Amino acid sequence: MKKKEFAVIGLGRFGGSVCKELSEEGMPVLAIDNDEDKVNEFKNIASHAVILDSTDEDSLKEIGISNFEHVIVAIGENIQASILTTVILKDLGVTTVTVKAQNDYHEKILNKIGADQVVHPERDMGKRLAHNFISNNILDYLELSEEHSIAEVKVGHKMIGKSLAELDIRANYGCNVVAIKKGKDINVSPQADIALKPDDILIVIGADIDLSRFEKRLVIDD
Repeated sequence: MKKKEFAVIGLGRFGGSVCKELSEEGMPVLAIDNDEDKVNEFKNIASHAVILDSTDEDSLKEIGISNFEHVIVAIGENIQASILTTVILKDLGVTTVTVKAQNDYHEKILNKIGADQVVHPERDMGKRLAHNFISNNILDYLELSEEHSIAEVKVGHKMIGKSLAELDIRANYGCNVVAIKKGKDINVSPQADIALKPDDILIVIGADIDLSRFEKRLVIDD
């Protein structure tokens, strides 16, 4: 099966990180920026790297951008360039365009002009870090939508030795435990009578407001 091809436009901190991760996963990636130094930095990381102004439709056509299934627009501060690039990519028929938004206003415009996915890396990372700061027991926190997230939490003292049935997390907090991690093993859809051990990690999904209650009552040790 042919590997999905990606293009990353804008090789700043976020775009560069996406480019490196995709390349490390063995994906074909075209790295694009209008800064020669940044492009040179990625020549040995990405499959290809080109210096290009992404607001120039002819230049994008020349490199065959419409052949890429997924283009990530990670342009930094220049909101106008980000919007123009997104419009051109959708006009040229790129199937999936993911765009980094600077703020909520930028996101609204991107949604109106047909961006398939809008991300706020700084805001989302801030949310994850804030939850990590709150407690060492909160290992990771990923936003699924504006109001729902998935959390990876260590079993708190109040949970040790108790089963999921006893804790009844769904009834008491409105959250669902979708898996329990024990070392490298993952138990998906765990049985309700399993007693939780100190090193267990729960993967919990729910509304942010419910996850917050669950964390405060059971995860964060006093």
